[in-house]
Order: sequence, then structure tokens, then C-alpha cells
Amino acid sequence: MTENDANSATIGLGVVGLGMAGAVMVHAAAAHSGYVLKAAADPHSGPREAFARDHNARAYADVRELVADPEVDAVYIATPHQFHAPHAVLAAEHGKHIILEKPMALTLEDCDIIIAAVERHKVHLVVGHTHAFDPNVRLMCDIIARGELGKLGLINSFNYTNFLYRPRRPEELDTSKGGGILFNQVPHQIDTARLLAGGIVRSVRAQASVLDPSRPTEGSCAALLQFDNGAAASLVYSGYDHFDSDEWHFGLSERGAPKPIAHGAARRALAKAADETKARTETFAYGNTASALPPHQPHFGITIVTCSGGDMRASADGVTIYGRDGVREIPIPRGTSMPGRREVLDDLATAIRTNRKPVHDGRWGKATVEVALAILRSSQQNMEIRLEHQVAVDGPPR
Repeated sequence: MTENDANSATIGLGVVGLGMAGAVMVHAAAAHSGYVLKAAADPHSGPREAFARDHNARAYADVRELVADPEVDAVYIATPHQFHAPHAVLAAEHGKHIILEKPMALTLEDCDIIIAAVERHKVHLVVGHTHAFDPNVRLMCDIIARGELGKLGLINSFNYTNFLYRPRRPEELDTSKGGGILFNQVPHQIDTARLLAGGIVRSVRAQASVLDPSRPTEGSCAALLQFDNGAAASLVYSGYDHFDSDEWHFGLSERGAPKPIAHGAARRALAKAADETKARTETFAYGNTASALPPHQPHFGITIVTCSGGDMRASADGVTIYGRDGVREIPIPRGTSMPGRREVLDDLATAIRTNRKPVHDGRWGKATVEVALAILRSSQQNMEIRLEHQVAVDGPPR
């Protein structure tokens, strides 16, 4: 399903949470002609006022007011992780279709509660945004599915960022409340690897580390995922603000804009912040972030896919294939709205129009959470973890 196909029915969207993720989705939805921004909810007055002013839309302090709004057909939920389950259930109870930020929830039990509510109230759920929606990932999925490069053998994904030293709320440094990289960043890698490899992870062996006592949550991780089809994925992530792997991705930021490579800059800036929670809102919330469409494709570190007939990786503007005949580039058109987020919005619109469940539905989201929890458990118990709740990719991403 293309953006134009999805645009045949306009959907009234409400955004719950106007922090960093919510701000990006607001910009994406504003540029997507299949949606109209009707409302937003956030406890902070600054982002609310900016949203209402920019979009001539309603802004609420409480999510319960937003889901009761009759002009809202669907909600995008980007609240703190511990609220994902109650907020998703609340939206479903009011008949709203849902885009739910990753992680879907913090426990498998809460995932089941969300799934039950969605099915009971007959609404659609897309779990995103993960970078599995990025156009270059979807193109690599198509190449694998067509057998163009032969049998899939290995996925190698690594990303080095400043994640742990961006301004944080206290719960974002508490693993039990969904803090650290295992619930915030590694799910991007998990979800992408699952999509590329067919979905069903058989087992996980991992080691995660807490290397800074002042940031007492997991900040680095190495994991090996084995899939039921014989493929494997190696996932490495570090958020300690030393090396920046965007240095190896053409000097482009995660969203696809040129960036200065400034190792350790986030640590130095954080040391000057008097109020970290306030700094987070002032830096990342809606009204403080740029809305321009980045000039290049988004990415999440570097992902190299190895098949029997060649390797491939995301490039600045498409996918680069390394094969027997050398190197070739497959370009991807930029489109008119935020790539990655555009595909999330398309998928929900398609599900609503056709009543077909999306690939990234509740059971898919639960399976990704299961892998994240298995990484944590494997690290804590020093053992391989077998998985029980995995689901296969049900058709190609649309």
C-alpha cells in the first residue's frame, strides 16, 4: 500500500505525548494527506500550546479527554513506557485505532492485556515506530523475499550513540520502569532483524552492561539471535557517548540529516544541566524540534545483511548491494513526509480501510518484547534463553 492509496480516507489523529517521539510524529502526520491532526494530550503546557497554535487543534492535559474526543479516529501513543498498556486499553475502549510506540509494554502480561482490548473492541493496532518501518529496511525485505541474493544467512547490526547521556527523566534510568537501552533502543534492532529474517527467533544469548554508576541502567549490549530458519543476527548497541557509528554512515543522523560528529558532546552538555528533566522537555518536546524533511533516508546504526549471493546495507539514499559483479546502488525516492513514520501511518490507514491486520500488530509487538526481555534475562543468568511467543511475518510489509 502506497501513501497515495492510504490517502483516500482521511483519518482524524490524536497524539498522546508530545515529547521527542510525539513531536516527530506530529511533523510526519502534518505532511501526510491521509491524516488530519485533531488533538494532542500532554501534561506540559509548553508543548500543548505550541501544538494548538501550529495546527489549530485541541490540546488536552489528560489523555482521557483526548480519547473522548469524537473527531479523533486514531491515536498515536508516545507516553512513558509504564503507561503504554493502560493508555492503549483506554484508547481501545473508546473505539480508537492505535499506533503504539515501542516497546509495546514492559511485560508479556501487559502485552496480552492490550491484545485482548484491541480484539474485544475491534480496533486496529500498529506497534511502532521502530526502524523496521524505514524504507531501506523494507526494500531489503523485498530483496530477501524475492530470493534475489539467495538464502539469508546473517544480519549484523551495530549502533554506537550518545543515548544514555541525553537528558532523562528518573524512570528512564531505571530498568524496572523501562529505562535503559534494552527497552528504548535495542528493540529497533530486534524488530528489524525479525522482519528481515521472517519473524521467529528460536533462542537468544546476550550480555548487557551497566558501565556508569551515575546512569544505573543497561547502556551497552551484545546479543546473538538464532532464527528457526537457520539465519542468525548479531546485535551490538552502546549508548555511552564515546564512539559514534554515524561516522561510518556518511556523517548522517538517525533521521537522515547531516550532523557534526562530536564524540562526548552529550556528556559535556549534560554536566552543565541544572535540571535534567526540565532540560529534556526544553530540548526534545514539541515546539523545540525542527520540522524540515531530512535530505536523506533514516537509519539505525549500520545493518549488514549477508545472503548466499551477496551482502547489502542501507546507504544514505537507498540500499547498496555487494555481489559477484561488484557494487550497485538501488535508490529510494524521498517522498513528501517523514520516511519511516510515513510507513507507520500508511500501515494503520491500510488496516482501517481494508480491515486487514498489519504485520506489526499486537502479537508481533509482543514477540519483540519477548526478545528484549530474553536479552535481559540471558545477561542476568548467563544462559541461552529459548523463546515461546514468536510469530512469523504474515505477508510482506505494506
